[in-house]
Amino acid sequence: MEEKKTTKAKFDQVSAEIEKRIHEGVYVSSQKLPSEYDLAKEFDCSRLTVRKAIDDLINKNILVKRRGKGSYVMSQPKIQSGRSGLQGFTEAAKAYGKTSSTEVISFQKVDEPSEEILSALQLEEDHPIYELVRRRILDDEPMTVEKIYLSEDYVKGLTKADFDGSLFKLLEEKTEIAYSHQEVEAILVTPDLSKLLDVPMGEPLLQVYSVTFALDATPIFYDISYYRSDRYVFKTTLTRYSH
Repeated sequence: MEEKKTTKAKFDQVSAEIEKRIHEGVYVSSQKLPSEYDLAKEFDCSRLTVRKAIDDLINKNILVKRRGKGSYVMSQPKIQSGRSGLQGFTEAAKAYGKTSSTEVISFQKVDEPSEEILSALQLEEDHPIYELVRRRILDDEPMTVEKIYLSEDYVKGLTKADFDGSLFKLLEEKTEIAYSHQEVEAILVTPDLSKLLDVPMGEPLLQVYSVTFALDATPIFYDISYYRSDRYVFKTTLTRYSH
């Protein structure tokens, strides 16, 4: 029992010292930490103790582990989606005190919408649908690429230049946004997304499918977005109903 207490105390000490060095600038943003072996030698402890300390700092979004490369200082705290209700990228960035910008890659009519898109938007095959592709940037760093599909009803008269800001704000001039259904899965970055998000090949991304609805449950837009997994975390609250 005494040995476990000592190990726990040592793990806390190592974690606290590494965090202190990060705050003091000894280890700077995006810097790779010394190896577990070197840290264990420096702190006179086991590699298991160092590993637990690093895992603790990863859970605090202070460090990030890259497979086969080691542990790095997180460049910035992860942005949380879903932490306070339905928010757009611009709103979430503002909540974190960050500066956001948008690069509109394309805005065009979809000639032959897939069954997936038609089903998500609950539209017939002959209904005009538009695709909007944008790259979202946070403090000059690419964060997400989004492909958004909307009925012509919501974008009639708009041009590519109209979509360089908050989509929620733009759409709420026409309807009231109520809620969104989302599905999140991990994928490996593709060559195109690697360039757009400045992420090395082989790294994971978060792929998010979402349908956003109006108050009357009418789908407003279908969105397929790709988020940097080192900078984004999705949170949700699940409620267990009584039987």
